[in-house]
Parts: sequence; structure tokens; C-alpha cells
Amino acid sequence: MLTTPFHERTSAANETGLWSHWAGHLVVTKYQINEKVEYFALRNAAGVLDTSALFKYRIYGRDAERLLSGVLARDIRKCRPGKAQYTMWCDDRGFLIEDGVVLRTSSDEFLLTSAEPNLAYLESMIGGDQAAVEDITDHYGILAVQGPASRTILSALVPEVEDLSFFALTPAKIGDASVIISRTGYTGDLGYEIWADAADATDVWDAVTAAGTGRGLLPYGSQVMHMARIEAGLLLIDVDYQTSRFAWIDEQRATPIELGYGWMFKRLDRDDRAFVGRGAIERELADGSSRFRLVGLDIDWRSYQRAHLDVGLPPTKDHVPVEWAMMVYDDAKRVIGHASSFLYSPLLQRHIAIARLSPSLAAPGTRVRIEVTINNLNYLVDAATRRLPFFNPARKTA
Repeated sequence: MLTTPFHERTSAANETGLWSHWAGHLVVTKYQINEKVEYFALRNAAGVLDTSALFKYRIYGRDAERLLSGVLARDIRKCRPGKAQYTMWCDDRGFLIEDGVVLRTSSDEFLLTSAEPNLAYLESMIGGDQAAVEDITDHYGILAVQGPASRTILSALVPEVEDLSFFALTPAKIGDASVIISRTGYTGDLGYEIWADAADATDVWDAVTAAGTGRGLLPYGSQVMHMARIEAGLLLIDVDYQTSRFAWIDEQRATPIELGYGWMFKRLDRDDRAFVGRGAIERELADGSSRFRLVGLDIDWRSYQRAHLDVGLPPTKDHVPVEWAMMVYDDAKRVIGHASSFLYSPLLQRHIAIARLSPSLAAPGTRVRIEVTINNLNYLVDAATRRLPFFNPARKTA
């Protein structure tokens, strides 16, 4: 099993000894016996997360922009040097292969992250372009510094962070280490991600944690990461969608529009790119042929409580994410979709879910029923649809 460049520090801080597997790497599941300590540090102060297990690619050369313009569904030409972009790439039928974040470090160089290996795919798309793709996964550690105090903590080390705008990036120095800092993250809050050479990773960890002393900074593990991303309405591969590359049938596949990313294509009539999947996406937009919509669900606490009390049990408020299918019904008990992520949010103090529903029932405020398991039996409780995200503080983009 591989370890990340921060492993020496994460293992020393891991009080539970609990580890998870992420892309072949060991990552901490939770540092504290009660992971809510980490969660509330993240939501009320700041947290640090080792995200080095992500696959990382450097795309460079005279035609690097042209190469990515034909691969990525979102127009990379609008991403100027010094900016980052959330993006995705599709197959020729418009089904999502994967999503990730691309950093444009110069006019002809990009850094791209992904959850699954994509080197062979990216190289296969080069054709006659004067561009190259390099797997730099092992070259860098990435440390996410997230939460309302993250700007204060990092600006003590890197003053230019103070004025870094949402999805902007900057080269910087932390001590003697050269790093790239982007204002990005996977928590739905104010936050930053630090790219550091693998050899400098422990020094960067030490500098960041020292700057966070007295400011409530704590490391958080993968369990809290999953809690935060559900609150933020952020998708997780193999949970909220399956990559088209490995899906067996089309019912397992999803398009960007079905997943709520139609906003990426609002100006498609002004976009002259022949990117992979464009024709299928245009037809879906023109025909309204999306099979479902991804929405949020607010679970009615009265209905949830009543279902438990009726069998003599107190209502559970479990903050551990449920990341498998929970069926959703209409009032006639017909299946209209399923929830892929379910959680009791400690911050919002209610149960929430991310769900796929028939487009006709996806409008905000639509009443639906979600199936929950109580004492090994299934019960239907009331819920209402809503727009994602659930948690969206102004400081995230301010």
C-alpha cells in the first residue's frame, strides 16, 4: 500500500489508528475518537486534509490549450493563467467519464486532478497537437486548508493569500519550499489547497500547523471530508455517479446536465469547440431528454421522528454518511428515483440527502418520500426537494 508525502505527519497525528484506502494510498479515516471534534474544527475554525492521493497530471506544450479544449466539456479557454476551473470530461455519447479541477499555471501549462487514472486516455487524445501529458502524482503532495479561519492562518505564512480570489491561484513560498496555492476545496467553505513538492511536504505541514496553533486548526480525515462534501452538494465518483468508462449499462451512466451542470453549457451557441460529447449534449439540451435531475432533499424531521417513535425507538441522528442507494417514492408509492448520499448534518441539525429524481418531480419544494431502515424494516418518511448546495456561506467566494 502506498503512502502520501505527508504520511509521517498524518500517522503521528492519527490517534485512532484507523486508515482508509484512496487510489492505492493509505489515508486517515479519522484522527479523533469522536470525528465530530474534527468536523466542528473544520466548520468553526479550520481543518487540514491530505488529498495527495488524487491523480495529478501536467499538460504542457504549445497546443496544450487546444488539446484540453477538445477533451474537457467546460471551455478551458476561459480559464486564464493564474486561475483554476472545476471541469469534467465525457465520452462521445455525452456520459460523464470524470470530473476534476484544472489549474492554469501559464499560457501553455495546466495541472489537472482526477480521482481515477486518466494518463492513457489523455495521451490518446493528443493526435497531432504539440502537447504532452505527464503523470506527476508522486511528485506532489496536496494539503487542503479549509474553514472560516483558513485565510487568517495561511496569510500569516503567505501574505498574497489575503487577496486571492475564488478559484484563483498563486505561486508562493512557505519557508524555503516553493508551492502553488489555489483557492479551491471540497468542503463548500472558504478554503485553499497547497501543492508542494513531495520532498517539502513535511516542512509545509509543520509550517501550516504551527500557523494554526491557537486558531483551532485540526487535521481531519476522510469521514469528515465525506460529511462536508454532502453538505456542500459536491459529487463523489462511484457514489453520486459512475464513470462511463466502467459502467455496465446506460442506467449506471449520467450526463453533466442530469447531474446539475447544465450551467456549463449556457453559452454553447458561442462556443466553437468540437469537444468530446458535444453533439450528444446539444441534443439533450434541445430535446429535454434528460432522464433525471440531481437535487437535494430536506427530510421532514416530524415524519422521521414519528416513524421511529411508532416502533418504540428514539429517532437516530447519525452523522456518518450513508453513501449507497435509498429509494425515493411519490405519494402513490411509485419509485421516482433514489438518494445516493444521506447524512444527519451536525451543523444544519437536520437530515439531508442528494438524490436523482424524475425531472417532472425535481422542482424545489416538491414533496416526496424516502425509504429509511428502522430496526431492520423499511419505512417511508416525508421529504422535500431543494436546490443544492445545503451549505453555502458567503465567505466561500467573498
